[in-house]
Amino acid sequence: MPRLITRPARIKAAGNKPKVIEEFIGRINSESSDVSIARMVSPAGWVEPGQTPEFDEYSIVLTGTLLVESKTGTIPVQAGQAIMVQHGEWVRYSTPADDGAEYLAVCLPAFSPETVHRDP
Repeated sequence: MPRLITRPARIKAAGNKPKVIEEFIGRINSESSDVSIARMVSPAGWVEPGQTPEFDEYSIVLTGTLLVESKTGTIPVQAGQAIMVQHGEWVRYSTPADDGAEYLAVCLPAFSPETVHRDP
Protein backbone atom coordinates (compact mmCIF):
# COMPACT_ATOMS: atom_id res chain seq x y z
CA MET A 1 0.00 0.00 0.00
CA PRO A 2 1.35 3.49 -0.82
CA ARG A 3 2.50 5.47 2.22
CA LEU A 4 2.28 9.26 2.23
CA ILE A 5 5.18 11.08 3.87
CA THR A 6 3.51 14.26 5.14
CA ARG A 7 6.66 16.04 6.30
CA PRO A 8 10.38 15.47 6.67
CA ALA A 9 12.33 14.95 9.89
CA ARG A 10 15.00 17.53 10.70
CA ILE A 11 18.39 15.88 11.25
CA LYS A 12 21.41 17.47 12.94
CA ALA A 13 24.21 18.02 10.43
CA ALA A 14 27.97 17.68 10.84
CA GLY A 15 30.18 20.57 9.82
CA ASN A 16 31.44 23.97 10.78
CA LYS A 17 28.15 25.88 10.21
CA PRO A 18 24.47 25.08 10.70
CA LYS A 19 23.04 23.13 7.76
CA VAL A 20 19.45 22.02 7.25
CA ILE A 21 18.86 18.32 6.58
CA GLU A 22 15.27 17.30 5.94
CA GLU A 23 14.99 13.52 5.71
CA PHE A 24 11.86 12.51 3.81
CA ILE A 25 12.68 8.82 3.57
CA GLY A 26 15.21 7.05 5.73
CA ARG A 27 15.96 5.43 9.06
CA ILE A 28 14.43 8.22 11.18
CA ASN A 29 11.46 9.57 9.24
CA SER A 30 10.11 6.45 7.52
CA GLU A 31 12.06 3.71 9.32
CA SER A 32 13.54 2.62 5.99
CA SER A 33 17.02 1.10 5.98
CA ASP A 34 16.98 0.43 2.21
CA VAL A 35 17.28 4.04 1.05
CA SER A 36 17.38 7.57 2.41
CA ILE A 37 16.24 10.65 0.53
CA ALA A 38 16.92 14.06 2.03
CA ARG A 39 16.84 17.73 1.09
CA MET A 40 19.98 19.60 2.13
CA VAL A 41 20.33 23.36 2.49
CA SER A 42 23.96 24.31 3.12
CA PRO A 43 25.09 27.88 3.85
CA ALA A 44 28.03 29.64 2.23
CA GLY A 45 31.30 28.47 3.76
CA TRP A 46 29.94 25.18 5.12
CA VAL A 47 32.32 22.21 5.20
CA GLU A 48 31.94 18.81 6.85
CA PRO A 49 34.57 16.29 7.93
CA GLY A 50 35.70 13.77 5.35
CA GLN A 51 34.02 10.39 5.38
CA THR A 52 34.33 6.86 4.00
CA PRO A 53 30.71 5.66 3.98
CA GLU A 54 29.36 2.13 3.60
CA PHE A 55 26.61 3.45 1.28
CA ASP A 56 26.49 4.84 -2.26
CA GLU A 57 25.44 8.51 -2.37
CA TYR A 58 23.74 10.28 -5.25
CA SER A 59 23.37 14.08 -5.03
CA ILE A 60 21.36 16.36 -7.32
CA VAL A 61 22.13 20.07 -6.95
CA LEU A 62 19.05 22.29 -7.19
CA THR A 63 20.68 25.68 -6.50
CA GLY A 64 24.22 26.90 -5.88
CA THR A 65 27.36 24.76 -6.00
CA LEU A 66 28.29 21.64 -4.03
CA LEU A 67 32.03 20.99 -3.88
CA VAL A 68 32.92 17.28 -3.73
CA GLU A 69 36.49 16.43 -2.74
CA SER A 70 37.89 12.91 -3.18
CA LYS A 71 41.38 11.41 -3.12
CA THR A 72 41.55 11.92 -6.90
CA GLY A 73 40.48 15.57 -7.03
CA THR A 74 37.77 18.14 -6.40
CA ILE A 75 34.60 18.45 -8.47
CA PRO A 76 32.29 21.48 -8.39
CA VAL A 77 28.71 20.31 -8.94
CA GLN A 78 26.50 23.14 -10.22
CA ALA A 79 22.72 23.57 -10.13
CA GLY A 80 21.18 21.13 -12.61
CA GLN A 81 24.03 18.63 -12.24
CA ALA A 82 24.40 15.46 -10.19
CA ILE A 83 27.23 13.38 -8.75
CA MET A 84 27.58 9.74 -7.69
CA VAL A 85 29.96 8.62 -4.94
CA GLN A 86 30.53 4.89 -4.41
CA HIS A 87 30.63 3.27 -0.99
CA GLY A 88 34.10 2.85 0.49
CA GLU A 89 35.40 5.96 -1.30
CA TRP A 90 36.72 8.83 0.87
CA VAL A 91 34.79 12.04 0.20
CA ARG A 92 34.26 15.50 1.73
CA TYR A 93 31.37 17.82 0.87
CA SER A 94 31.37 21.62 1.17
CA THR A 95 29.61 24.73 -0.12
CA PRO A 96 32.28 27.44 -0.23
CA ALA A 97 30.50 29.79 -2.70
CA ASP A 98 28.58 32.86 -1.51
CA ASP A 99 25.20 31.33 -2.37
CA GLY A 100 25.71 27.98 -0.59
CA ALA A 101 23.69 25.12 -2.10
CA GLU A 102 20.41 23.28 -1.97
CA TYR A 103 20.52 19.66 -3.07
CA LEU A 104 18.86 16.28 -2.77
CA ALA A 105 20.89 13.37 -1.40
CA VAL A 106 19.94 9.74 -1.94
CA CYS A 107 21.86 7.05 -0.04
CA LEU A 108 21.72 3.30 -0.74
CA PRO A 109 21.44 1.70 1.75
CA ALA A 110 20.06 4.46 3.98
CA PHE A 111 22.42 6.87 5.74
CA SER A 112 23.23 6.16 9.37
CA PRO A 113 25.76 7.70 11.77
CA GLU A 114 27.23 4.21 12.28
CA THR A 115 27.94 3.64 8.57
CA VAL A 116 29.18 7.10 7.48
CA HIS A 117 32.64 6.72 9.13
CA ARG A 118 33.55 10.41 9.47
CA ASP A 119 37.16 11.47 9.93
CA PRO A 120 38.06 12.35 13.55
